[in-house]
Amino acid sequence: MSYQENPYQVFNAYGTAQFAAVDVRAAFIRRTYTHLAFAVAAFVGLEWLLIRSLDAAAVSAWLGASRWSWLIVLAAFVAVSYLADRWARSATSPVMQYAGLGLYVVAQAVIFVPLMFLALDYDPTGNRIIMPAAVMTIATFGAMTAIVFITARDFSFLRTALLLGGLVALGLIVVSIFAGFELGYLFIGAMLVLACGYILYDTSNVLHHYRTDQHVSASLALFASVALLFWYMIQLFMRLRGDD
Repeated sequence: MSYQENPYQVFNAYGTAQFAAVDVRAAFIRRTYTHLAFAVAAFVGLEWLLIRSLDAAAVSAWLGASRWSWLIVLAAFVAVSYLADRWARSATSPVMQYAGLGLYVVAQAVIFVPLMFLALDYDPTGNRIIMPAAVMTIATFGAMTAIVFITARDFSFLRTALLLGGLVALGLIVVSIFAGFELGYLFIGAMLVLACGYILYDTSNVLHHYRTDQHVSASLALFASVALLFWYMIQLFMRLRGDD
């Protein structure tokens, strides 16, 4: 699940990264990826706590009680993601920026809980689904990041295609909830491609379009793309193990 907007092009004491001095740009990139690492670590910690403290049967029963349950969760997640993104882009309040990033990490941790319980139901150890999915997510993120850093290409032209792809995917998810059918390998593959596109787009924005004081907002965008990739990596491995 992912929510991004085009970075604000506000010119003040801080310019965009592509026009900044080399040392300033390097410091901005370092801060961005450091915040991303802390966000991922916080997500892992929160997920562990939630899984340990919640009852899998109760969560499944609530989500399965009505077709509206997942729609409510999805709508709440979109609303919280929008609010978190707006807070993280605050130009005047660093506290608000960190509150936005923290809120988004918590929202992702909560929405991942049902999927994690399903994955652990297939494989209680996590060694055949969650861990391979995490490794593949890290490897894919690293590869996409390397492409952008090595080529230094601006992938902002992907924005319209990513937006349309996200809207189509959201529509299919809603229809599948009402119609009661499962979205198969083709959809999962398409979502993995979409997530890779978001990583290319967000990483190029870090190099070209974010201001050098927007490291919190930039890390939130990258974290959203990583979370989307991880979500569908888990689903892919669940299907592969289920077909064994």
